[in-house]
Order: sequence, then structure tokens, then C-alpha cells
Amino acid sequence: MVATGVSSALAAKAASSTIPLVFLSQDDPVKLGLVTSFNQPGGNATGMSLLTGALVAKRVELIRQLVPENTAISYLMNQQAPESEFHLGYMQAAARDLGQRFMVLNASSESDIDNAFAALAQSRSGALIVSTDPFFFSRFHQIVVLAAYLKIPTIYDRREYVAAGGLISYGTHLSEAFSQMGVYAGKILKGAKPADLPVMQPTKFELVINLKTAKALGLQVPDKLLALADEVIE
Repeated sequence: MVATGVSSALAAKAASSTIPLVFLSQDDPVKLGLVTSFNQPGGNATGMSLLTGALVAKRVELIRQLVPENTAISYLMNQQAPESEFHLGYMQAAARDLGQRFMVLNASSESDIDNAFAALAQSRSGALIVSTDPFFFSRFHQIVVLAAYLKIPTIYDRREYVAAGGLISYGTHLSEAFSQMGVYAGKILKGAKPADLPVMQPTKFELVINLKTAKALGLQVPDKLLALADEVIE
């Protein structure tokens, strides 16, 4: 079995303790109960851990380079996601370390997203971080449109948001992650045991900036940030 999300990975793990499972986990698979350890997974599961929660601090740092220093930030999360507690903990730690004020917005349905942005419009937040979540990615057009309507600088985890008109994204290079999962699936089909295949971690990350959106928001993107970008959409 191959599972490309935390919920599906947990479901697959619960369904069988013998059928080999290759997963793509957004967070720590040990904490989630998918494996015993990174180096020695044990059991029938292994795969790729994106450790997306750990990237929250970097996203806070990046969005702070685009907005005034004392800007309050909102954090959009899906409370129903299995990894949401871990991600919120990373956000709280990053905010504490950087002295950053932030407000949590929860959404787990299409109408929740509309309501979250309505609350955002009433808040004093001057920027938004969208947490890594498959549900949000499935609604990325809705989120990008709402962010543009409110003229709120927003950072995402995938380039697709930025290609659709979002401001900036920073996250794992997913094509590399899927490729590595395929390699593991191939090894298992040839007789390898998941318990003997260490959980992989990403080695490549990408920063994407949409200059057209920045201009529409009245933002000046620092040259040093542009120099770090893997892709600049003009």
C-alpha cells in the first residue's frame, strides 16, 4: 500500500499490520505512531517524512521580511487533521522565539474557510500563514482568491498556491519526495522489508515568489529574498 497523507497512512496502518506500507507523512511518523523510529521503523511501514511542522518557523521568518516589523500574523489550520496539534506547537514555539503575535483561525470545511477569512478581515492581522494540510491544498483556489480580496500577504507550503496568484511559498520539493517513495515501493516489491528501510527525510526545499501579487499588495520584495528564491513568477 502507498499512502500520501497522514490520515490515509494511519488508516492503512490500522487496516493491516502485515501488508507493506509506504507513506508520505507531513509530520513526525514516530509521534504519529506509524513507525518505532526513523532508522529502524519496525513493523510493516516506512516512507518519507516531510516534517512540515518544523518549516513553520522558516515561513514566519520569510513573511516577516515582507511586512512591517510589528505586524500581527494569523495562522490558518485544520483542527481535525491528525497532525494539527504538532503544527500548532511549532507555530507557538516559532512565535515565542521571534516575539511574534499571532491569532489562530480554524477551518475544516469550505464554509469554515469563508468564515475564517471573515474573522481575519475583522482582526488586526497584517499577514497570514496557511498550515500544511491536504484539505487546504484541495481548496487552494478559494484560499488564494480570498487572500487577494482581503489584500492580505500570505505564505503557503506549495508552489501551486503561488502559481495560482498567491504571494509566496516555502516547502518540500514534492516531486523528489514522491520519487523516493516510488524507489522504496520498488525495493519492497523486490523483497525488501519496510522494517529495514529507514524513514527518509527531504533534502530539497523550494521558495517561490509571485512578484505580480507582491506589486498588487504594494509590497517591495527585498533583493536578498529574491536571490534565495528557486522560482520568481513575474
